[in-house]
Amino acid sequence: MQINHSSSGGSSTAVLELPSRSHLRLDAEDSAHMPDNTPNTLRPSSVTDHAPQLQKWNSTRANMFRTFATLFSFFVLGANDAAYGALIPYLEEWYNVNYTIISLVFLSPIVGYTFSALLNNHIHVVYGQRGVAWIMSVSHLLGYTAICVHPPYPVLVVVYIVVGFGNGLGDSAWNAWIGDMANANEVLGFLHGFYGLGGALSPLIATTVVTKRHWHWYEFYYLMVGAAAIEVVVLVTAFWKADGPAYRAQRSPDSGDETVDGAQHGLEPQQRTLRNKLNPFGKREKGKSKTIEAVKNKTTILTSLFLLIYVGAEVSIGGWIVTFMLRVRHGPAFGSGMTSTGFWLGVTVGRFVLGFVTERWFKSERWAVATYLACSVAVELMFWLIDNFYVSAVMIGFLGFFLGPMFPAGVVVITKLLPKRLHVPAVGFAAAFGASGATIFPFAVGAIANAAGVKVLQPIILAMLVLALGVWMLIPRLPKQRLA
Repeated sequence: MQINHSSSGGSSTAVLELPSRSHLRLDAEDSAHMPDNTPNTLRPSSVTDHAPQLQKWNSTRANMFRTFATLFSFFVLGANDAAYGALIPYLEEWYNVNYTIISLVFLSPIVGYTFSALLNNHIHVVYGQRGVAWIMSVSHLLGYTAICVHPPYPVLVVVYIVVGFGNGLGDSAWNAWIGDMANANEVLGFLHGFYGLGGALSPLIATTVVTKRHWHWYEFYYLMVGAAAIEVVVLVTAFWKADGPAYRAQRSPDSGDETVDGAQHGLEPQQRTLRNKLNPFGKREKGKSKTIEAVKNKTTILTSLFLLIYVGAEVSIGGWIVTFMLRVRHGPAFGSGMTSTGFWLGVTVGRFVLGFVTERWFKSERWAVATYLACSVAVELMFWLIDNFYVSAVMIGFLGFFLGPMFPAGVVVITKLLPKRLHVPAVGFAAAFGASGATIFPFAVGAIANAAGVKVLQPIILAMLVLALGVWMLIPRLPKQRLA
């Protein structure tokens, strides 16, 4: 740029000669030397598209508070799922039903998970993460309150559908949010570690209050009501500003995620009533459905199938291990109840520890999970073939340890193989579909055990682990960088 000065009558004029258009182009090499605060509009698309900026859990106070809120939410999730195993023997006695009928408490939440998989992306677009926080936590609070009054068994089954909807919605939403962060393996490890922590403490507390304090099984849910009330306050407060418009603004501008309810950019604002604002059916995404696009993707399908098998194995173990140790290993009531705690404690430690191991010692999540699954198969064989209560109690802890990082790794794989616009619907579907394994397989184990005895648990788990390994190896190779 050249500046020419001329003076006439005490005045001066500056003439700016701009360089030609071709000189304004920036190549990737020049842009690499730009400071971090250079606007994205001045950077070449080849750089920004292939190296998207990832948010960090501790980058702002809001992010830190939201992360801690999701950790507590997953603690409640873990406590919910692990309580089944410790309470199953007492539910059987209270309602006087067999294995197959009692297993309906495992199967019924699949209805809730299915609805959450279908509505997850829509709820994000319309109400944002604030809506997820409200719906998830209130579903827990209402469900646990209903269980406290020990309703008739058919009503109890319906209540677990409501709880399952909240579980599936929160499970998918918080996995998608944290899975898209920097250092996702470590942060997701902590997220699912808190799930495991809730899973470890829940059967411990449930077994203690029932066997030592002589509580009825439903009185344990008094504690869950308190946890759910805290969850409502913490989650809604943390995500209060993360409403629908905030969520839509975070998505890529070319994703076509405007809503055709008069709220999208470029349209004149129209006066809407409160009823119209709250009505989710009056709002829909413009353009192609992101949920359908994500579900048709090979990565989403394979990861969903893998998570279905993995979660099914994990919850089947946690749900039936107490009964197995009581009736096959002939252990004492309290000691058998503690094996469930040992399993979930192993899951917790595995998620806290192996998340860091995966990031630093393995070339990719693909080979890390394959290694962990191979170790799980070896431990399961020893658990099955060595007929000793104490050996089984130790092996169940190691099995939980190696199974721990599977779910977080599956979420990370989706965020690496799919573009950002599909992260929420893809992770949401995979998490909800995978979580339905927590209902299908424990029910199947119960139905088979009703005919052949609970000893069938071990060969079923072994087959599921081998099948999970086969599905995992079909997942495509991971790219070095995430897609934009």
